[in-house]
Amino acid sequence: MALIGKIRNNSWVLVVMIALGLGGFILMDMTSGQQSIFGSGQTTLAEINGTPVDVNQFTRTEQIVFSGSAGDPFAQRNTIWNYYLDNIVVREEAEEIGLGVSKEELIDLQFGTNLSPIITNRFRNQATGQIDRQRLSEFQTAIQNNDLAPQLRQFWAHQENEIINDRLKTKINELVGSAMYIPTWQAEMLGADQASKIDFVYVKVPFDAVADSEVSLSDADYEEYLKENKESFHQEEETRKLAYVSFDVKPSTADSAAVRDEVAKLRDEFGTKTDEELALFVQNNFGQMDPAFVGEDALPPAVSDTIGSMEAGQVYGPFMAGNDYQLVKLVDRMVIPDSVRSRHILIQADPNNQAQLASAMSTVDSLKTLIEAGTHSFDSLALAFGSDGTASKGGDLGFAAQGMMVKPFNDLIFFDAEEGELNTVITQFGAHLVEVTDRKYGEEAEEGFKVAYVGKSIVPSDATINAVQDKAVEFFEANGTLEAMQTAAAADPNLEAVVSTGLKENDYFIANLGSSQSSRDMIRWAFGNDPQMEVPSVGDVAPSLYRFQNLEDYYTNKYVVVALHSVREPGYASVDEVRTEIEPAVRNAKKAEMISSAIGGNTDLSAIANQYGAAVDTVKNTSFSSSFITGLGSEPKVVGRAFSLELNQVSAPVQGNSGVFVVKTTYKPANTQAANIPQIRSTQSGSLQSQINAQLINGLKANADINDRRSVFF
Repeated sequence: MALIGKIRNNSWVLVVMIALGLGGFILMDMTSGQQSIFGSGQTTLAEINGTPVDVNQFTRTEQIVFSGSAGDPFAQRNTIWNYYLDNIVVREEAEEIGLGVSKEELIDLQFGTNLSPIITNRFRNQATGQIDRQRLSEFQTAIQNNDLAPQLRQFWAHQENEIINDRLKTKINELVGSAMYIPTWQAEMLGADQASKIDFVYVKVPFDAVADSEVSLSDADYEEYLKENKESFHQEEETRKLAYVSFDVKPSTADSAAVRDEVAKLRDEFGTKTDEELALFVQNNFGQMDPAFVGEDALPPAVSDTIGSMEAGQVYGPFMAGNDYQLVKLVDRMVIPDSVRSRHILIQADPNNQAQLASAMSTVDSLKTLIEAGTHSFDSLALAFGSDGTASKGGDLGFAAQGMMVKPFNDLIFFDAEEGELNTVITQFGAHLVEVTDRKYGEEAEEGFKVAYVGKSIVPSDATINAVQDKAVEFFEANGTLEAMQTAAAADPNLEAVVSTGLKENDYFIANLGSSQSSRDMIRWAFGNDPQMEVPSVGDVAPSLYRFQNLEDYYTNKYVVVALHSVREPGYASVDEVRTEIEPAVRNAKKAEMISSAIGGNTDLSAIANQYGAAVDTVKNTSFSSSFITGLGSEPKVVGRAFSLELNQVSAPVQGNSGVFVVKTTYKPANTQAANIPQIRSTQSGSLQSQINAQLINGLKANADINDRRSVFF
């Protein structure tokens, strides 16, 4: 009662506290939402050369382009980012130099005679390889009549932007490419390099001729190597490395036995199912049933040895198949013909276009009725209606072996259709009216089996998952720093502290862990972009475990404890930042010095070969521009040294990519001037144009002023 009295006497304090609390919530909402009252760009995903990219528009574009797609969502998001970056940079450059795409040109690129590559790729008839003008015309009519469905209207608007961007890139590339010129002296030099061919012999002493234990590396060795190769270790963007310990969840012996028992319980019911009930039973028990008959060699090893002695309707198993326990039921068996002769009338249609397919099937049904009525022959209707190359032959496809036809057609003519019977089937090419006219059987005809499977994946039980989680939590709670985590992992033979490669702020893939939301969350934490966690310092352990899921059976298959290992700033690397990465190359360079010193001035290739248990090998008729030589591999320094030698001169030891080489040139004719200078100039110009196409726009993007805030949102 005394406490209540105090509260009553000081109620003003309570009112103030409540007001402050409510005010804090309101202020937080006003300032931290996607759009604050102070006008901060909370929806600005990025700025590219001053042009803002709104996160809501970005997300809408992603939904338009990848709606219903089953691909990697992180890779898809990256594709959309590249689209925005590409689009803004290209349009700015085009505007700067006075390039554009007129309305008339845009219409021609979409529907005219000069179709954009984007249109030709998306509107190609898979059956004929030609542009599906009818489908394209349907879109054009719908657009003109304003009858396009809202979702398709959004997609087409996005596609128009893609077409404009692609056309502008082509114009910019062609503009720069037309300014490229190969002078005669350069063409002559290139021609001489290509025409001059030499022979040489060599001895290769591999790096492992010197044991690692014989090599002592100093800081000076690392510094020297990095000085000579510094451009290879320059980066434009900050990277961070993670150290992590993974606790993998694997099914126990008891889990496996439990799954086997579950599958075994299905055996009796599986065997009693009639043909009408079988398909539903298989579907409900995660099985599969192919209507085709297959030979023994196409069955799992555990089944192929047994199937021949089984009767139709009999069930075998459980047996192991990959990560599953399965049962197999022999549904039927028959002798498979070696080849089948058939004829067909194909009415082409896109199987994904219901209107086209319905029209094609209607035509096929009408043709079937005419033939069955006896008023028309198969040959005459094939000639009149067939839409492929067999029409002129009455639709005759000749004899085909098993597997030569697309699967629906193959299964029909080999397993379902009777000779002389008319059947219809739909394939990727359209609707077919089909008749089997003959079958051939070999002397030792193969027997085929129609089978059905049911089964279950061997997955860890909840108890197994929880036990691994407990171990991960115990490790996590006991090791709060990177050093402690690495020490504890080193002391446990079942654990390993793995260090990732350098990760960028917007990466989503971690080697050994893959691409997933958990991988992305780990990277966001490492860069301090997770709003629920404090910005980490090197050596910090993330304040939570990360769970990874098996994408096939949807269970947690690993728990990961992660720490921030290191941060590498943009620019040139220091030795400490790349010491582990460059150590093998530094060691090889040291070994090369030791091998070269041991060879000294020895010019007897046979003696050098005997000294190291190597062989004297020969390279014949190679040019200076050869990038890869059979038997030698990619060794440009070795080839270059061979060309620099006089005839029969022996080189000093040369460090290559795979060892130390000593080279002797054995055939070196006088240089001859190339006679096909115009052809060389044309070829080199084409090569330069390809390089422009590949690199010019990327160069513009690399020089763009980008304020990238994607990691804050995703």
